[in-house]
Amino acid sequence: MKKLLAYVLSFFIVVLGLVGCQKNEDGLVNLTLNEVAHSIFYAPQYIAIELGYFEQEGISLTLVNGAGADNVMTALISNEADIGFMGSEASIYVYSEGASDYAVNFAQLTQRAGNFLVGRTENPSFTWSDLKGKEVLGGRAGGMPEMVFEYILKQNGIDPIKDLTIVQNINFGLTAGAFSGGQGDYTVEFEPFATALESENKGVVLASLGVDSGYVPYTAYCVKKSYLEKNSEIIQKFTNAIQKGLNYVNTHTAEEIASVIAPQFPETDPEALKTIVERYLEQDTWKENLTFEKESFELLQDILESAGELKERVPYETLVTTQFSQQAAEKSK
Repeated sequence: MKKLLAYVLSFFIVVLGLVGCQKNEDGLVNLTLNEVAHSIFYAPQYIAIELGYFEQEGISLTLVNGAGADNVMTALISNEADIGFMGSEASIYVYSEGASDYAVNFAQLTQRAGNFLVGRTENPSFTWSDLKGKEVLGGRAGGMPEMVFEYILKQNGIDPIKDLTIVQNINFGLTAGAFSGGQGDYTVEFEPFATALESENKGVVLASLGVDSGYVPYTAYCVKKSYLEKNSEIIQKFTNAIQKGLNYVNTHTAEEIASVIAPQFPETDPEALKTIVERYLEQDTWKENLTFEKESFELLQDILESAGELKERVPYETLVTTQFSQQAAEKSK
């Protein structure tokens, strides 16, 4: 979190011009989206890309993988990106530090955690207490993956500091490789890494953090306050496109979804891709609409407080707007 805040404070000192919102030769508005990770977990977004929903809304989208919420927020506030897609905890951190041009969340995509606990052997009777005394490859302190993991541990009477060892110095996306190399007794993995470990006989999925943590506002789209004020029309069009993608995943089979998003994941076996999508569908990963409800935002702050990352709660009405998601849902009926 300190790295994120350092970038934030330095960039807010300088006023930079807005990027994007310029039309290309086809008459489409250029828009840059920086995502926290390129994962099947975000299937509705890739559906919107592959089926041309952004073009239908007059948008030419450039997608960038920020590889972590701190990097995404840095890109957003430095105007390297128009829209950031990440855990909303990053917007809370920025606001809490007193930034005037803070990030506002306008659409929530996922309502479950998208990662899984992977062990080395089958264990049909697995319980979270099995982690006591073990080493687990976890995530960055202050990030949603790690905070949700620790939230689950505490819900099961496990002290994340005293009862086990959580390794947090491995970069995002590299934990699966470390686990394959013999480090750790367990690892917390997103897809496609969890399924890849299984297919390579290097690990077994034992639990879903999405199921065991309950409904959590895991990832959302946000923009700088100043950008939102000047570009509300394009934000509405972007939200409309994502809602179309959301409608698709909620009305089609795992096989159909996997087929559409396959070009986004050329390195993933088609059957594995289908299996991953099925997992996410079964645990009710994606919302029916993009509205970021107040109850979800308060739950997020509960998790932040539990992790010791939030000293004072921040106002929902300031950091979340529902006007775009509500209009998009209404239009899609």
